[in-house]
Amino acid sequence: MPTEAKRENISALVEALAKADAVYVAEYRGLTVAKTTELRKAIRDAGGEMKVCKNTLMRLALDEAGMIRADGIDTGPNGYILSYGHVAEVAKAIRDFAKVKENSAFVVKGGILGKDVTLDQKQVFALADLPSREELLAQVVGLLAGPMRGLVTALSGPARGLVNALSALKDKKSA
Repeated sequence: MPTEAKRENISALVEALAKADAVYVAEYRGLTVAKTTELRKAIRDAGGEMKVCKNTLMRLALDEAGMIRADGIDTGPNGYILSYGHVAEVAKAIRDFAKVKENSAFVVKGGILGKDVTLDQKQVFALADLPSREELLAQVVGLLAGPMRGLVTALSGPARGLVNALSALKDKKSA
């Protein structure tokens, strides 16, 4: 049975997990304090937060939050990266940090998307390759505007032809 202090930690984790859209699991063993601070800043800028806690406490918190456990990847000294609304942006931040040679001690193991989808490392990196929300919205607007632009061009063609013919007639008469 967890002590009162651990129970408070679990409650705080459950509260954070309730707001999170995704949880990424990464091993940070061997990172310096400066590198860890740099990582936390990158995650914060992307719309997430990194929590370091005992794996047992996180398992209990995941159970209480009604989320699936990340079995197999929740061993060793793990950092749990919570994404609040920017799933792909946070995945990009941790992928980019992990790709730098000096940060080879940081290993992304996998994650949990939503409440019941587990991800491995390849899937987390594939999620990081998705375009940002703004880029996706711009693509949708472009797709919607394309047919309308074509319709306007098609409808304005005969009127433009008439104007060109009248202009040519005017030039011919004046000459």
